[in-house]
Amino acid sequence: MIRTGKFGSETKSVPDIVRKNQLPLNTNKDLDTLLDAIGDSKYVLLGEATHGTSEFYLWRAAISRRLIEEKGFNFIAVEGDWPDCYEVNKWIKDVKGERDIFDVLINSYRRWPTWMWSNWEIKELMEWLKFHNSHVADGNLVGFYGLDVYSLYESMERMKEFVKDLNDPEAYEAAHDVFLCFQPYAKDPKKYGRMMAKNKFSDGCLNEVINLLKQIREKYTAALSEGPQSKKEEDAFSAEMNSKVLVDAENYYRAMMASRSDSWNIRDDHMADTLDSLMKFHGPDAKCIVWAHNTHIGDARYTDMAKTGMRNLGQIVRTRHGNEGVFLVGFGMDEGSVIAGDAWGDPAEKKDAPSAPYNTWEYLIRQADTDLVPNKLLIFDYFKEDERKVFEETRGHRAIGVVYHPEHDTFGHWVPTVLARRYDAFIYLDQTRALHPLPSKVDLTLQPPQTYPWGILK
Repeated sequence: MIRTGKFGSETKSVPDIVRKNQLPLNTNKDLDTLLDAIGDSKYVLLGEATHGTSEFYLWRAAISRRLIEEKGFNFIAVEGDWPDCYEVNKWIKDVKGERDIFDVLINSYRRWPTWMWSNWEIKELMEWLKFHNSHVADGNLVGFYGLDVYSLYESMERMKEFVKDLNDPEAYEAAHDVFLCFQPYAKDPKKYGRMMAKNKFSDGCLNEVINLLKQIREKYTAALSEGPQSKKEEDAFSAEMNSKVLVDAENYYRAMMASRSDSWNIRDDHMADTLDSLMKFHGPDAKCIVWAHNTHIGDARYTDMAKTGMRNLGQIVRTRHGNEGVFLVGFGMDEGSVIAGDAWGDPAEKKDAPSAPYNTWEYLIRQADTDLVPNKLLIFDYFKEDERKVFEETRGHRAIGVVYHPEHDTFGHWVPTVLARRYDAFIYLDQTRALHPLPSKVDLTLQPPQTYPWGILK
């Protein structure tokens, strides 16, 4: 008998196909086939089904380390804010610096949700990146950058610092004009957006931020001639990126608070443009690794996002750079604990995500020898044609954000997805654990959680 439900009719062949094609994931060595499939791709985008799952971070770190060591990838770009991540970037490149990594992470990531990048998992990876950079030539230092658009006021502060010591009254005046324009909104970008929503025909601070971007581009972009690994040139590049954040963040908060449908596209367009700038900055042979939620890195054309005109980073990168090699890796889980809040800005909590609902992708994948192979890698180009077609059906696929209510899991956290087209490969983890956030203040007596599975990174 064929059963039907919220996520479509049952296809009994899905577990059989998984059983035939699954590659077990237990150790770093098990990633060999994935690296072979990635081949010479210049863009590798690694997703996550939640913003608070330890194993997603661990496996992305393991993949990233191998891409850097074995294929010469130049940087990791993440779903984080530019100014915050740039502080971490400076730390991993300052190989002789003695500043403590706890201090760097806790004081860099102050905007909610802090746990996404201030956690034990990231601490471990950043320490490895610094160690790696201490053993390579200056021109080959690996970087760490943020792609997101939220940091309006933080980027403004960095711009003030950048122009403060410059003997250039015009640039200083442009930065000061931006500061004065946003000053009445008490460092609350949503307050600015609400005011612009009420005054639809107001230019707000748009002209000021565009003028500042123009100043930076005209006067300091020329200073990049010495190459991407010079601190002076990278700081100038960072200033340009912060000024671009101001332009796009002004537009984003205006759109978001006016409930405009294009706010999502503004954000992902900014991520894609920032990634393009990073690739250009690192030269024609650059290779990048991206960490972001599945909703950003999985091609939106193969979800219900497309019906409402939404596009995302993975779709844009495929469209712009498909001929250079783009490889998208989605992540999924059946059940486990996650870190999330009850509402935006609420304290981080450990929450339990229930097992996948009937007939979702995660549910069906779990039916395939999960006791024997709990963690699986599927590479869709290696499927036979008729097998791949089964994975080109539309089914629910888990998506948990920074706000999560497990009691509503079945209704609000499953995205209709054509799995084999949304991603090039899919990593399924059966049982997962919550991310391990760092505390709000540095405590040098802290030790990593005793149950933390460090072995994946070794």
